[in-house]
Amino acid sequence: MLGVAVAALLVAGVAGCGADEQAETGDPVEGRSPTMPTQPEDSSATTEATTSTSETTTTAEDGSDPGPLGDVAVTLTAIAELEAPTKLVSRPGSDLVYVAEQGGRIVSLDPAAGEDAEPATALDLTEVTRSGGEQGVLGLAFSPDGSTLYVDHSGLGGETRIAAFTMTGDTADATSRVDLLTVPQPYANHNGGEILVDADGLLWIGMGDGGSADDPELRAQDPEVLLGKILRIDPTQPSDDQPYAIPADNPFATGGGRPEIAVMGLRNPWRMRFDPDTGDLWIADVGQDMLEEIDRLPADAILGANLGWSRFEGSEELFPDRELGAGTLVGPVFEMQHTDGWCSVSGGVLYRGDAIADLDGAYLFGDYCKAGLSAIRLDGETVGETAVLDDVVSSVVSIDTDADGEVYVLSIDGVVSRLDPA
Repeated sequence: MLGVAVAALLVAGVAGCGADEQAETGDPVEGRSPTMPTQPEDSSATTEATTSTSETTTTAEDGSDPGPLGDVAVTLTAIAELEAPTKLVSRPGSDLVYVAEQGGRIVSLDPAAGEDAEPATALDLTEVTRSGGEQGVLGLAFSPDGSTLYVDHSGLGGETRIAAFTMTGDTADATSRVDLLTVPQPYANHNGGEILVDADGLLWIGMGDGGSADDPELRAQDPEVLLGKILRIDPTQPSDDQPYAIPADNPFATGGGRPEIAVMGLRNPWRMRFDPDTGDLWIADVGQDMLEEIDRLPADAILGANLGWSRFEGSEELFPDRELGAGTLVGPVFEMQHTDGWCSVSGGVLYRGDAIADLDGAYLFGDYCKAGLSAIRLDGETVGETAVLDDVVSSVVSIDTDADGEVYVLSIDGVVSRLDPA
């Protein structure tokens, strides 16, 4: 297991944790649904602030509305104990789930085996991964047909490396590695690490701002820098000079910035996920000294969005003199204060499974410092209800789903748990 050094994982500028009494199951979540200021007049951005343009759906398959979040009763069932697990994904066409360990190993598990699930090594990147603190194997994703595994990991020099591997049976062929993208990291923190594959096979990559504190080189708003952004590339269309293509509708595809950029102004996006019903993109962005934030980008307003860091931390203007880059300023749909014990938000999925009907349409998230599993649900465009689902699970680093949309919670202390109805 990792030692005390892992306390820095995903955290920068952490305020004191746990000053307030822990909320109990069923209680409202300690946080707020803020109002973002109007886009500053001195911004170089060309569009006005926005919240969203599409509504979420929370109606169950039988046509009924889900019940109140505060009445939902769940339990966490441990299915495995691994070495510092960081990410879980399902593979299309398989009943197995795949879990990344921070140190470099990727294992497969049969969740139907319950606590008797035996991990099998699917890929071992230990010898090419720098691990510790906020570095290691941080992200996994599969191509839509399950034939390719994509991995986001820290190289031996601390750089972010995005690589593709061909699957052979239930394992990845290490000799098939294709390095898609390598991004230097000026500091050891704020590596981001999430990768997603959408229905079109495009790869989305969450990049932190490069680390240190206060975004000292103003990378997050610089369109010529990949740090502090969400990137979007096509890994299935290599060209002569690079192993991927640029989608034609990316904001800077025709110039004015790096063509890989889809979204700007992030500090350290630690988990993002598309809502399988609406296509909206939900992002948990780790804050600095004051606020942790959850952002929702409607499906038709993802490309070109700007989340405001480092002029803004959440909805608060942190550095008013800093200019915003291009894009539509979008504020958080929900934010949590460090004074309530939050320090490093860990997203996060929209629940669309069948096992817990009253969770339909709820976004689930946790925190590295503040114990518990929380849920929020929109009423139209704003958060209408919140609830603490579990007040025990600790050191949460990822909340993920299997092929059926059922939820798994990963703790850096090693436990992988499935969320079941109580």
